[in-house]
Amino acid sequence: MPATKPIQLESRDPVEIQPGETDRFTHALSGFNSFLYPFHSATYGFQQATFTAWARAFRWWETCFDAEPLGAPLPYQTLTRDILAANREICELMAKDYGKPSFEIEEVVIDGEPVKVTERVVAQSPFCNLLHFQRKVKRNDPKVLIVAPLSGHFATLLRPTVKRMLEEHDVYITDWNSARDVPLEAGDFGVDHYVSHVKQFLEVVGPEASVLAVCQPVVPVLAAVSLLAQEESPHQPVAMVLMGGPVDTEAATSEVTELAEGNEIEFFENNLIGVVPPGFPGAGRKVFPGFVALGSFLAMNPGRHVKSYMQIWNDRIQGRHAAADKKVRFYDEYNAVLDNYGRFYLETVQEVFKDEDLAKGKMRHFGYLIEPALIKKTALMTVEGARDDISPPGQTTAAHILCSGLKPEQKFHYLEEEAGHYGIFSGRKWRNKVAPRITTFLRKAAEQRGLSYQPSTSQAEIATYCLSPEVSPE
Repeated sequence: MPATKPIQLESRDPVEIQPGETDRFTHALSGFNSFLYPFHSATYGFQQATFTAWARAFRWWETCFDAEPLGAPLPYQTLTRDILAANREICELMAKDYGKPSFEIEEVVIDGEPVKVTERVVAQSPFCNLLHFQRKVKRNDPKVLIVAPLSGHFATLLRPTVKRMLEEHDVYITDWNSARDVPLEAGDFGVDHYVSHVKQFLEVVGPEASVLAVCQPVVPVLAAVSLLAQEESPHQPVAMVLMGGPVDTEAATSEVTELAEGNEIEFFENNLIGVVPPGFPGAGRKVFPGFVALGSFLAMNPGRHVKSYMQIWNDRIQGRHAAADKKVRFYDEYNAVLDNYGRFYLETVQEVFKDEDLAKGKMRHFGYLIEPALIKKTALMTVEGARDDISPPGQTTAAHILCSGLKPEQKFHYLEEEAGHYGIFSGRKWRNKVAPRITTFLRKAAEQRGLSYQPSTSQAEIATYCLSPEVSPE
């Protein structure tokens, strides 16, 4: 078995910054909220203790009722047991520690047959592992690097994306480490380092690969592909799929853009950046804590999440255990969060949401200007959800304007009318409508480059170029 390749962070010679230009993020990164971690430890500790006590109480009542059902008719005995068990489960969920999940993809169905899948780390740095899902089958399928977000959740949030893509592609994914687990000696981590990781991982995956970015990484992925084009690298991807991300936040507003635009960068630094406490490998590192990210996710749709937990309780009472299990699995994933690097978080707020550097032609990588217009070999597809309230339609399709060096037949776009943010990479809409179109696009882009792959069984029509005149570069 080949050895795992260590990734050395890219270091480029500094360039002279012309008058009026800035070299990316210039804030001092000196502030932080010293109360974040202690306050969370105290409040969550109290929450865990409280709900653990209630769970034990319900467990005791279950035991007592099993021993002496009080002579109630059988239907009422069953209902009482179900209510007690459902109450206990909700309390256990409220008290649960959510660690880093595993992908747990052991097999997929290809052409109607189960195929074993082995997960292997093929490259790594202190900040990220590059995983390869090796299928035990002889197929000639496109290689795809899936770039996972570094915005609060672990890469396993894209488990449905990976599993569906494995049916017709050779899949790799970036598996980002939680900042609280990365020692200070590993150095700092910002947007430039993220871009470097994408570039070097594409080199590891090898020629003729494609890249797919979900949500937040659309900006660094577009930057990395631009740099590969500027360097005339042999590792320029065949195709690039950008899904539901903030290429141009001026194109459409959301709660996320309004929060960024309505506050100075010092607000985010002084209120949302904490310091990893002793007891973790990354002690002393400034981070945007995962529990803060989770709180913001929940606050965007609090009623929906309360309703979901109530539905778990109700499903248990009604005997719909499969439905309840599905929701529990979702929250096992959704509530598992990682700490983000303080510099990376603040740079993203400043450069992507406040200054919109990429959209305005000002984004730099270690001082070197990024020029998406020089991309000529990598076909582009954008995917958006009409109901996306995080990256609304228009933000991602702006990439077509920036990639003006591509020909019309190298550009594709798909808008899923019935999907929100998560629906474009998980669930039925993803499996049945979005994924087949991505499969079609990747094979079409390969044909344009003179490459041939095994025919797909799930292709679907996609629109070439861009349907909306406002995103047309002509």
